[in-house]
Formats: sequence, structure tokens, C-alpha cells
Amino acid sequence: MTGELARTRPLAGHRIAACLHVTTETANLCRALVAGGAELALCASNALSTKDDVAAAIAAELGAAVFAVHGADRDTFHRQIDGVLATGPTLVVDDGADLTATIHTRRRDLLAGIAGATEVTTIGIQRARNMAREGVLAYPLLAVNDAATKHLFDNRYGTGQSTLDGILRATNILLAGKVFVVVGYGWCGRGLAMRARGMGARVVVCEVDPVAALEAVMEGYQVLPVAEAARVGEVFVTVTGGRDALTMEHLSAMPTGAVVANAGHFDLEVDVAGLRRAAVDATEVRPGAVAYTLPGGNRIVVLAEGAWSGRAAPRPTRPRSWT
Repeated sequence: MTGELARTRPLAGHRIAACLHVTTETANLCRALVAGGAELALCASNALSTKDDVAAAIAAELGAAVFAVHGADRDTFHRQIDGVLATGPTLVVDDGADLTATIHTRRRDLLAGIAGATEVTTIGIQRARNMAREGVLAYPLLAVNDAATKHLFDNRYGTGQSTLDGILRATNILLAGKVFVVVGYGWCGRGLAMRARGMGARVVVCEVDPVAALEAVMEGYQVLPVAEAARVGEVFVTVTGGRDALTMEHLSAMPTGAVVANAGHFDLEVDVAGLRRAAVDATEVRPGAVAYTLPGGNRIVVLAEGAWSGRAAPRPTRPRSWT
């Protein structure tokens, strides 16, 4: 594929600004973009997924301008965004609509030179559609997440596997026999539920959409409101793309030792901030796994800071009710 791109060079003359997970998969995309003739500037969409060796290789081997450091804080994240946009992009490749949102708020001077953008995530598409609905989206945006090959395969099979892989690496727990609560039964939730059941977990699904909830029942899963699932679950994963999927009411009701993770792009599906305020103790029990002890004595283990990604995230639309 890169050979054909190098021969035809369809991207010659374009400057691409990309905000993506800086991983080996993204490195292959970068190879294709550069082979196609583009000048590339890349920053990280998630500080915790950034691989520093991959970032260095993209810069050294492809000549791209790379602004990405593992574990970068919020201010550094915004500086990385600014660094990419300083290249004066003509095309945008986005993950979570961070570049698009920044361009439309703080860098409107760039709008005239941008031919269009792509967006790969569910929540990023939601943000872009909100902008389009309000009449403020100023360039064409291709919703990659709407492609059948994206949500049917990447979201369902890829997210399901990678989320479980992350949980197992972070906790080293045995999933067989565990009550595994999947909050949200979209394509990512479907894949996660399927994978968790394959590992021997007893899967409970929480879903506000009645058709999706019925589908989960027909697939053989137990379907409960979050308030009820919180009392019986042992592992909880939010896969909603919305906010406040797990509130302090739910977290306080969980059994001691419950593991909580978020597979979503932003860190607002779980009220980790409320948990920090309420906790009488917080201990990192394993790298990336923090146990919060509540006044009642129960301990809740939160993975990857609730998917904190190094910046103040926008506030997606809250679902009708998760309880």
C-alpha cells in the first residue's frame, strides 16, 4: 500500500495535523500519510497511551514533527496541540475532535486553509455533530466511525479485546466467575460483553436505550439498572461515550474490592473526582490502579484514573438516565 502511495503521492502539498494515540498502529498510518506526500505533524490524543519510543521513531524515521510525551499533564497537552497547529495544516486527522474543537475556538485563523478533517471516535463524531447542528462547523468532516468496518469490527472486536487486555495487565485478576458489569451496549459495549463472557465472567449489561437493552437480553445477558448492578458487580467498565455513567451513588454502593475502568475517550463517565473527595485513603496498589477507601470501609479500585487523558475534557451530553 505504501508503495502505491509513494508512486501516486495523492497527498503532495498537504500539511496534515493529526491528534491520535501514539502507538505502533498509528505509526503505520503515519508511514502511509508520509509516503503519500504529506507533511505530517502529530500530537497525542491520550497521554497514558503514548509510547515514547514510537513517538521518537515517527520523528526520526518519517521526519514528522511529533509532540507527544507519555504521562503529559494538562498544560503540556495543550502545548502539544498548539505545536501541531503551528504548522498551518490543510487537513486534520482527529481522535476525539480535540484539534477540531481547538481550531474552532482558539485558532479560527486556520479555518480558511483547511480543506477538511476525519474523525475516528464515537464521542468525537458526537462533538462534531453538535457543532454542525449549531451551525459552527466550518469545514467538511468525514465520520470514519460511521464506516461499517470501523464500528462493526474495530469498535466491537478491537475495543472488546484491548479493554480486557488493559484490565488484566493492570490487575492480574481472574475474570472467570466474576460479575462483570458493562455500562453501555453500543458497538464497543457489545464487543466487551462478548469478550468478558468468553473469559468466563458473568456479564451484566446496563443500557438506557430500550432496543439495545432488549438486544442484550436476547443475547443472553442479564440487564439491570446501574443502581442495582452496583450492588452485585465486581468489575465495572463504562462504554457509553456520555458522562456520569457511574456516579458517587453507584460507587458508594459497590462491594469492597470492586474494579472500575472506563473504555471511553474522555474521563467523565466515572465520577473519579467525587471519589477522590470522598475517600479517606488512596493507595496505588499496582501501576495505574488506585484503591480508594470510602468512609464506610469499602475500597474501590480505579484503573488509569478513569481514562484521564491529560486535559480538561469537554462535557459530552448526559444520557437520559443510567439509574
